[in-house]
Amino acid sequence: MSKALDQVVVVDLTTTFWASLGAALLGDFGAEVIRIDEPPTEGRPREIASAERAPAEWNHDHELVNRNKMSLAVDLDGEGGREIVEKLLGKADVVMTDRPRAWLEGHGLDPDTVTAIKPDIVYARGTGFGPEGPDADLPPIDELAAAHTGMMPILGQPEQPPVYPGHGQIYTTVMLAFGVAGALYHRRQTGEGQVIDASLLAGNMYGASLDLQAFLAIGGERFLHPVSRLDAGNPMSGVTYPTSDDLWVTLTMPDTDRWWPLLAEIVDLDVDDERFNSHDKRCGEGRLELLEVLDQAFRKKPAAHWRETFSVRQMSADVIEDYNFPITDKQVCDARYILDLDDPSFGPLKSLGFPIFMTETPARMRRSAPRAGQNSAEILADMLEYSEHDIARLEQQGVIA
Repeated sequence: MSKALDQVVVVDLTTTFWASLGAALLGDFGAEVIRIDEPPTEGRPREIASAERAPAEWNHDHELVNRNKMSLAVDLDGEGGREIVEKLLGKADVVMTDRPRAWLEGHGLDPDTVTAIKPDIVYARGTGFGPEGPDADLPPIDELAAAHTGMMPILGQPEQPPVYPGHGQIYTTVMLAFGVAGALYHRRQTGEGQVIDASLLAGNMYGASLDLQAFLAIGGERFLHPVSRLDAGNPMSGVTYPTSDDLWVTLTMPDTDRWWPLLAEIVDLDVDDERFNSHDKRCGEGRLELLEVLDQAFRKKPAAHWRETFSVRQMSADVIEDYNFPITDKQVCDARYILDLDDPSFGPLKSLGFPIFMTETPARMRRSAPRAGQNSAEILADMLEYSEHDIARLEQQGVIA
């Protein structure tokens, strides 16, 4: 089976969950991703192989963000280790990092030094706040970036604390991988490498793009403050209502004329009720009353009743589920959004699958996440043509592990 990124070699210098996951996405579609780990020391033990871990210690984060990768454990503080990495960069197509600028410069892994080694390389850096500006060197922490975007104060209910959404880093994960794909296409057309940057600040801003773009266009106080769920402009769109078993339903029916007959039927309202018999009434003079009527109606039945009702009538509404739902949902499983894994030590496990579907070059689970240094000798021998003697010497000296 062909692979979309076959023969693309990625050197992975990432440290954070979101940036490492961006490199894993490239590996899912066939890139050879070589993760650079640090050799174990007294204060930094080697990552324990899965076969050596107790079931309760399965490192689920490590497995997700480092699947389809190989690991080279090398001492980047010594000359021997830097020489190995320089040779590896000379074979690479992409280098991905989220390290601080000062660390990169101190280890000879900044964009200028790397592009001098390999002029056509794609240098992809995940940052907190972008490549330039007064905040360019702030750490890449999603909570800090989200705090800068203006969306946190409007996510909760009125008089409640700001809400951290937690999704900006995942937007940035995809942006980082997408930037690499675009730069690789440009390189294929022109032979030119380039430096790309995907920041958590931009990821969080695009996560709020509907409201933020509207604010840029028209401004206004209404975008700056939270809105109560019972003060929505349209009671039939973007509003949540509680069920009798303490779950919630969400309605997404902006075209109220289309959906009103069905909604009126399921909540036992007369479709010709004079209070609500036009869009203008439902979203205008009768808005607050309709909100209250729907709030009381949905409280009378459990979520399962409403789910079945919406499904039978193919209504634009659904029950808001918790994490138990996607684990067993047939749609999720058929689309491979969750994978069933069979670990030799832990037995059957579940892990997130592949968010992108491609007919000819699909994502595949080719290898599980490696322990630190698991592939060091293999990489040095096969890619960099080191002899067995030299590899043994480097291991003995602590340059690799």
